[in-house]
This record gives sequence, structure tokens and C-alpha cells, in this order.
Amino acid sequence: MDNILLDAETELEDKKYELLRVIQDTQRGLVTTADQRSSIEEALVSVEAFDAGEAIDLGELDGTWRLQYTSAPDVLILFESASRLPFFQVGQVFQKFECQDESNGGVVRNIVKWSIPSLLEEQEGATLLVSAKFSVVSSRNIYLQFEEIALNKINISEELQALIAPAILPRSFISLQILQFIRAFKAEFPVRNPGRNSVGGLYYLSYLDRYMLLGRAVGGGGVFVFTRAQAIVL
Repeated sequence: MDNILLDAETELEDKKYELLRVIQDTQRGLVTTADQRSSIEEALVSVEAFDAGEAIDLGELDGTWRLQYTSAPDVLILFESASRLPFFQVGQVFQKFECQDESNGGVVRNIVKWSIPSLLEEQEGATLLVSAKFSVVSSRNIYLQFEEIALNKINISEELQALIAPAILPRSFISLQILQFIRAFKAEFPVRNPGRNSVGGLYYLSYLDRYMLLGRAVGGGGVFVFTRAQAIVL
């Protein structure tokens, strides 16, 4: 029995490694060929087969996950914009699930790090935060009810800091107040549709363990590959 379990674990790790290998050169999904998409789907299904039918473990889901690949159009458009606009850069993208001590749901925050060269720090210039409540509606499906979009954690570049408050001159109270205001700035916008109800969506968690999360957006389409990341303090 132990040998059978060991063989199954080894096979699973091989399948996960293969999935990460085939998505490696896709720039998180932005650059893919038809053959690559076919190979990625095959590798996804191979990993998903090991977890089929198991109920969602919220304790295991809790935490921060880094996006490695997606085919979701609403996410890829961010990457496409960054590739076309030299003044806009998209850094790391995360999902942070907060569901510890919850039995049927929690909060999920989509975190996008972005920057504007020469104005904001590279990769960590600012944070776009999309927050949603989620509820478990079946063994593998969660329903997301989006609530708010926020822009915060603005880290301006050294060049801009020098422009606002030059190091060779005494920093006035006003210039220091400007710097402090920028660093503490936070803009929040509720997410509503024309009927003033929160926007929502169904999300299928097709595979989950301590180190990998696979998901599929139901309706809107698109797959997601996440790996466990260090905790992010918001």
C-alpha cells in the first residue's frame, strides 16, 4: 500500500512539474501558440485528475497565491496593454484568500502590482486591489461577489522624489507633506452593475494542494495556474 501511495505521489509531482514546464515561456499566458495551448490543457487535465471530486479545503486554500499562467481575457488584456504601452508595466499578480476559521466562504483579493517607469518604483510602484466575498456553492465551485476596487501602496521613484523635494535643498514642510500624501494615498471604488447589484461570477477550483491551485472561470472562460507565495500584508 505504501509503495502504491508513493508511486501516486511521484506521478502527481511529475504531472505538476510538466504543467509548470509547458507554461514557462508563455509570459503568464500572453504569448502562446495553438500547440502550446493544447499541451497546457492536456497538462492541466492530467493534474486535475488527481483531485477530482474532493471537496474544497478552506484551510488549504487560505493564503497568498502567485499567478503563473492564465487564458482569461480580462487578465490577458492587462498584459497586452503593458506590452504595447511603454509607460505602463504590470508586475506580479496574486490572489489572496482569507478563509481561516470559516466554514463556507471568506474573502478573496486579486492583487496586481504595476508601475509607470520614471514615476513609480519598478514592478512595485502601486497596487491595484480587487476585493470580493466568496461562498462555497458546491464541492468544487465558489461564487465570487465583487465588492471594491482600490488603488493604494504608491511607491514613487527616486527621480520623482528628487523633483518634489530635491535632496540638495532643505525639504520644506509642504514638499514633505506632498510625499507623505502620495505614499498614504488610497482610492476605493465600489463594484456595481447598472442595476446597482454587486458583480459576481462562478469559479471552479479544479485542483488544490499546499503548493498549487488550478481554477477555471465558469461562463467567462479562462483557466488559472497559481503557486503558493509568501504572505502579502495589505
